[in-house]
Amino acid sequence: MNIGILSTAHMHVYSYMAALRRLGVPIVGIYDDDAERGRRAAEATGVPFFPDAEPLLAQVDAVVVCSENANHKRDVLAAARHGRHILCEKPIATSVADALEMIRACQQAGVILQMAFPVRYIAAVRQLRDLVQAGRLGRILAMRGTNHGYMPGGWFIDHRLAGGGAVMDHTVHVADIMRWILGAEVRRVYAEIDNRVHQKDIDDCGILTIEFDNGVFATLDPSWSRTDAYPIWGDVTLEVVGSGGTASLDAFAAHLNVYSVQDGKGVHEGYGEDMDYYLIKDFVETVAAGRQPLVDGVDGLRAMEVALAAYESAARGEPVEVTLAAV
Repeated sequence: MNIGILSTAHMHVYSYMAALRRLGVPIVGIYDDDAERGRRAAEATGVPFFPDAEPLLAQVDAVVVCSENANHKRDVLAAARHGRHILCEKPIATSVADALEMIRACQQAGVILQMAFPVRYIAAVRQLRDLVQAGRLGRILAMRGTNHGYMPGGWFIDHRLAGGGAVMDHTVHVADIMRWILGAEVRRVYAEIDNRVHQKDIDDCGILTIEFDNGVFATLDPSWSRTDAYPIWGDVTLEVVGSGGTASLDAFAAHLNVYSVQDGKGVHEGYGEDMDYYLIKDFVETVAAGRQPLVDGVDGLRAMEVALAAYESAARGEPVEVTLAAV
């Protein structure tokens, strides 16, 4: 199997490329519409740079799309036209219309559209889902999630390219695992969103209250509330309250915090699971087997719909009903 990289805009691309190399999967090349950025990545990784996407798409079986959110559609449609399977960075797009066009193009081309939601691959998340699905916690009543992180800067704070700030960037991961664990869809969202941390012209904090169609309610904090001095980029946590018990998840609990006298700065040393590796491994195996991916384009659409509903709710100052787009 040969794989190509479409854009190096998203920093996760380096982790994905390391995982491909660990798996022994050839990376044919990198295309990036920002040639300077693409050449830097090519030099850093020893992968050839392609100034045009078409020759790269002609040589690969699959691609990993790591462009800016607003450019996901461009790259996914190009890959689908060539009949190439796709792993797309989250969020799937910045609008429902774009997401639907991507999903339908991949369906018509008969190619896999898998979403980069690596949190699903963490063993503790899968174990929590098994507990809930088996009824070990009784009837699920409520959930509370967080996905805090740094403010990434760059195109992430350009609304035209990102489609939103922290709420767009961080809601989708936890919204996805909530609906996956529950086996339910979001029915209503109320959100308060603001800019209180970084003094940039884009949202950096928010609180979402989410109601699911099975009666469960949840809260989610997706804020960019970690400063440069914080020893870890952020977190993914989830608490589940049921009629027969509760469960708490910390996806990155396996770590050491080291405080150095030399530089006076905290250092986070993680030794837990490499969820990006598991994501890439599953993508490679999914393409090889021609099977349905664990997390597909529709999952990406449903998670993005939650983020978009949150922005609408904050603008209107009231709860918003979520109308699931027909695929």
